[in-house]
Amino acid sequence: MKTTLFSFLGSQLDAARGRGRWDKWRPNVALCQHEDFLVDRLVLFYNADYTALMQQVVADIGFISPETVVEPVLMPLRNPWDFEEVYGALYEFARGYDFHPEENRYLVHITTGTHVAQICLFLLTETRYFPAQLLQSSPPRKQQNGSAGHLDIIDLDLSRYNLLAGRFAAEREETQLRLKSGIATRNADFNRMIGEIEQVALRSRSPVLLLGPTGAGKSFLARRVYELKKQRYQLQGGFVEVNCATLRGDGAMSALFGHAKGAFTGAVSARSGLLRSADGGLLFLDEIGELGPDEQAMLLKAVEEKRFYPVGSDREVGSDFQLIAGTCRDLAVEVAEGRFREDLYARLNMWTFHLPPLRERREDIEPNLDFELARFGQEYGRDVRFNSEARRQYLQFALRDEAKWQGNFRDLSASVTRLATLAEGGRIREDDVQRETGRLQRLWRGAGEVDFPLCRRALGEAFAGTDEFDLWQLEGVLRVCRSCGSLSDAGRKLYAQSRLQKASSNDSDRLRKYLAKFGLDWQGVQGG
Repeated sequence: MKTTLFSFLGSQLDAARGRGRWDKWRPNVALCQHEDFLVDRLVLFYNADYTALMQQVVADIGFISPETVVEPVLMPLRNPWDFEEVYGALYEFARGYDFHPEENRYLVHITTGTHVAQICLFLLTETRYFPAQLLQSSPPRKQQNGSAGHLDIIDLDLSRYNLLAGRFAAEREETQLRLKSGIATRNADFNRMIGEIEQVALRSRSPVLLLGPTGAGKSFLARRVYELKKQRYQLQGGFVEVNCATLRGDGAMSALFGHAKGAFTGAVSARSGLLRSADGGLLFLDEIGELGPDEQAMLLKAVEEKRFYPVGSDREVGSDFQLIAGTCRDLAVEVAEGRFREDLYARLNMWTFHLPPLRERREDIEPNLDFELARFGQEYGRDVRFNSEARRQYLQFALRDEAKWQGNFRDLSASVTRLATLAEGGRIREDDVQRETGRLQRLWRGAGEVDFPLCRRALGEAFAGTDEFDLWQLEGVLRVCRSCGSLSDAGRKLYAQSRLQKASSNDSDRLRKYLAKFGLDWQGVQGG
């Protein structure tokens, strides 16, 4: 396999005259002086101002390595320090070059040329426009005058560079963990979504739309995106959060876009507005679906043009902000029903992410439980822990399908705060968990929803492991039993219809066996 090498002519490093030039290390000439490194073809980029130097270098290479074919390529760069010009010229060359990697070994020399040229060559090699390895050469040590120096081949695919790639991967993992507030979430779909959000946050300034129910973490995530962009110097301004559901009537326009002095009754002074406060920073509009049609129209202009009119003013003002919008509504439905502007939705829908409710991320309840306990400790200065059985019982309850978590992570945070506050001696015990799970069930109980009170009292701890299908039937059976004076009376009432189809029946025995399925007997049922 032959070796083809791409390099820039070094206007300073390759320059030398007279016989003394052989005592000087000249990078492109030295490439062809190594006994164990044969260059079959050297593609040499040069500027017309250095044509004479190019001819000298070609002649010297022909003298020391006649088997090397030097292919000069004129690259007329007006400004070799202009990144766009240099990258464009090399890109066009690479796109037009006839590469045959199955027959040739390609190397890209990154020692000569301006720093801009070296960076561009690296980028084009990394992205495989040059299907090559990188080659770095260095001069000989002082005691080795006259030698060809040293060569170092950098293959970006080799394992020796896995450490470098690993550092980038570790940094990205750390960034994503920061977006999740340090919580090692386990839900694969959620983790993939966070990975996408991290890429979008660092590579795009387009609006981001976060969909999800109340308490799913939209506000939390928006603030973490801001902190990430701020850390990477992509934002200089502050974080401005607005709950659009709190903006009502004439005050909504003024709060968002500001107003001029005297714009309306009571406007005794000018107001800058929240959009201007977010200039250079990030604006998070939570519950954006609550905005009225006028506010939506003004917001569209502000997002697209970065300019808008304050209320009562005929002079435009500017604000360059990054927008993240959040809503629990289905904006596509809102558009179809005429409650949300289609053009604004199209502008917001560039990057849309659905934050799932807690009940769809049950595997993330345990790490969030630990996070909330740690946060409680930091905020209140008390280190609180579950004992092992209490933790098991709480998680068993939290992971059940019947656990609604209607408020999502707000429910979980409030629950942990209550447990930690009431825990004696910094330990959450089983009775603490039983009281808290009962409180949660009462909070989640909707109007007209059956709570199965008789089943709860009769089954005790076994209630949590009983299917709702059985609870509906057992609740009715227990209600009849409590209204009857004997087991036989209850049996006759419960099996009145099926008894007619049988020649003989023992209603008491049938009811006794039914109750025994749940570990119950007549005395226990009657005793409550």
